Amino acid sequence: MNTQLKANLMLLIVTLFWGSSYLFMKMGLTNVQEFNLIALRFGLAFIVSGLVFHRRLIHTDFKTVKYAFWQGTILFLVFASITFGVKSTSASNAGFLVSLTVVFVPLLLAVFFRKMPENRVMLGVVLALTGIGFLTLKNQFIINSGDFLCILGALAYALHIVVTGKLTKDVDSIALGVLQLGFAGAWGLLFSAFLEQPQLPSTTEGWVSVLGLSIFCSAIGFVVQTTAQKYTTPTHTGLLFSLEPVFAALFAFVFADERLEIKGYVGASLVLLSVLITQIDLKKGLRKSGFLNPRRSRN
Repeated sequence: MNTQLKANLMLLIVTLFWGSSYLFMKMGLTNVQEFNLIALRFGLAFIVSGLVFHRRLIHTDFKTVKYAFWQGTILFLVFASITFGVKSTSASNAGFLVSLTVVFVPLLLAVFFRKMPENRVMLGVVLALTGIGFLTLKNQFIINSGDFLCILGALAYALHIVVTGKLTKDVDSIALGVLQLGFAGAWGLLFSAFLEQPQLPSTTEGWVSVLGLSIFCSAIGFVVQTTAQKYTTPTHTGLLFSLEPVFAALFAFVFADERLEIKGYVGASLVLLSVLITQIDLKKGLRKSGFLNPRRSRN
């Protein structure tokens, strides 16, 4: 098995973990409150990944800590939106709506860096908006608060990706990634202390949720993603990550008996199609294969 194939399989496992996170969040919210869950998730993830990469953290400079603070703050906003959103929407809906991150990234690049999105991205946006309509709009043409928060979380996560791309150029990216987990957890603990009653899970289901989110979805997910992306292409990474909502819907169907209406499946398919179109440069692929080679067409 070659190195790139191994890396792709590792990223597929990460995507599987992230797809399960929506179900874990719904499980956890029956036992602890929202900010409390965020604090536990990222606090434990910081401890686990910090133990693995403790040597890198020892040599961390002030610039890395400063950048990690801003990244951790954005990451906290991402998961605050998603965690509150999951509470009042289905795990399936949340998975598909959060996958819109892939569509939002090129739009934010266009806004911040005046880099106009390609035509395929604009097509992806149109399909995504149509899909959101099928997934979320009811008879009154109103998006419920949970769906809106998940879309907001996708936008915030797109901002996190754009900011990460700028900040990791001149610092230790692994130390940065570990520290951001700590800051996200600290924000969760701060808000929980003021607005909630922080506590540890009191049931087996609660602990399964917290440990699944912190170890598999955050700590291991972060480590594996950072390692695997060195040995595969951004296109492969994006395509594999686009399977996250599919896994989310599968976990919700198997373990929570969630089912979408017909229009929900149509909307989910359109959102997934928009993500794939945004990731795949079809013309480039056809040129490489020779189908758009003018010389070949004349032979």
